[in-house]
Formats: sequence, structure tokens, C-alpha cells
Amino acid sequence: MKVLSSLASMKRRHEDCQVVKRNGTLYVICKTNPKFKARQGTTRGTKLSKKGVK
Repeated sequence: MKVLSSLASMKRRHEDCQVVKRNGTLYVICKTNPKFKARQGTTRGTKLSKKGVK
């Protein structure tokens, strides 16, 4: 899943792409072509978050 600073180009990449907002994070979901998946926003609660790392 690509982490992008701007989802403007990803919205127009494929006609089946949907933009969904979940818990403050924007996701681009494409069921017909999964390589177009993308994420933008907070990393809280994911493997990318630095919380708890010493």
C-alpha cells in the first residue's frame, strides 16, 4: 500500500477507485485492480507509528 502526500492523482487513476475516510486516514480502494491502493494521513495505531519504540 502506497503512502502518499497527495491523493489527487490517485483519485483519477481508475474509474473503479473509491476514496474512503476511516479514523482520520484517507484510503484509495480499488477492488478490480488492487495495485492502486493508497493511504494518506495519520499513522497512529499502525506499524509505522513510533509509539512504544525505544
